[in-house]
Amino acid sequence: MSDYQELIKSFQKSRNYVRDFLIYGFKSRDDFSLKSGRTYDNERRRIESWLQEYIRSDHSPQGKTISIALDSNLLYTNPLYRVWKSRSFTDNDIMLHFFLLDLFQPGTTYTAEELTNQILDHYQVLFETQLVRKKANEYVKEGILSSHKEGRRLLYHKNPALQEALPSLVPSLLPAVCFCQLSAPLGFIGSTILDNQHTKNHHFLVKHGYYGFTLEDEILFSLLTAIHQKQSVTVLNRSNKTAHTQEEEFQVVPLKILVSTRTGRRFLCSYQIPRQRFSSLRLDQIQKVTLQESYENYDQLQEKLQKNLPFCFGVSFGVSHEMDQIKLTLAIRERAEDYILQRLKREGRGGSITHVAKNTYTYEISVFDGNELMPWIKTFIGRILSFETNNAFLRRKFYQDIRQMAEMYQLTQE
Repeated sequence: MSDYQELIKSFQKSRNYVRDFLIYGFKSRDDFSLKSGRTYDNERRRIESWLQEYIRSDHSPQGKTISIALDSNLLYTNPLYRVWKSRSFTDNDIMLHFFLLDLFQPGTTYTAEELTNQILDHYQVLFETQLVRKKANEYVKEGILSSHKEGRRLLYHKNPALQEALPSLVPSLLPAVCFCQLSAPLGFIGSTILDNQHTKNHHFLVKHGYYGFTLEDEILFSLLTAIHQKQSVTVLNRSNKTAHTQEEEFQVVPLKILVSTRTGRRFLCSYQIPRQRFSSLRLDQIQKVTLQESYENYDQLQEKLQKNLPFCFGVSFGVSHEMDQIKLTLAIRERAEDYILQRLKREGRGGSITHVAKNTYTYEISVFDGNELMPWIKTFIGRILSFETNNAFLRRKFYQDIRQMAEMYQLTQE
């Protein structure tokens, strides 16, 4: 019998399936080989129930493929927030929720033992005190309740609702919440506030929204917590660079979250403790974050990072201790093609530009990982007079790519 349920206890299991359907969209049932076919069927049915109007299916020789199609230009909210709102609950969860909210009238306070007795008296339902205490502490953590001690007694009381605490301020803040739930990290929080206030966004649209990255907001929140509290963490990272998926644990100190303005992809910039060096990990490959103890030299690492970041063209800190020196000589017609020089200044990220001869300029830069420049450098094909670097691998790669391109387009040297 299938164990399918629409609601889930943890998003960890469904995250990768949602991402694969959203980003790739060409995988058939047989391509999902990490788990059983039944697991695939359960996850597919669950995703279809969450995002029915955005599901697209296609048939190919490999079989039926499922994809998620989103156009941010037409959406007033991120449909993927529905995934976060699908958490499962037990009968006890739902009963305690309404019992507690009903019992906590303005000005009332109870201990866990008193709550247990009140529930029995008012609703004729007997719970264990430990279960009631656990639920009350959970609501304290979520901000629904607050607690304080009087002697040895731990008392709970209800926090006022947002509209009760700030009755005149809430309406004027809702347009800002509408904007932030589309554009800010952890936008799910804004979406939840709008749900609570029975309000929908009808003011803002985002032309280029990277909605798929909300799938890693749980990871982002844990990392931001560690940065705020200056803690080290253990991250479980899943890499797909090889034919087989590999998982590896890293002991790191989170320092900064870097975001690509071109793709929206987010990276954790951290200090790897065992290797004693800076590195970057993609947030969409991090499966789990476990907070550890405070890191004693956290501020010193932040200072050192700020000195190193100018030598990162992207997010990579390289694999060796030697800097990559790159020199690009370009043919640029003076005055007529000044826009090329402006582009070099705008996109060159600190590299120096020198006028060496008529209609000839050089661009020079020192970076940790010169391989990050290669896609950008190749956009100047047709203007490149020479490419020089102290990295033999990059030099071979550049000229090999040029030869392959010439063969592909059947170009010959005259």
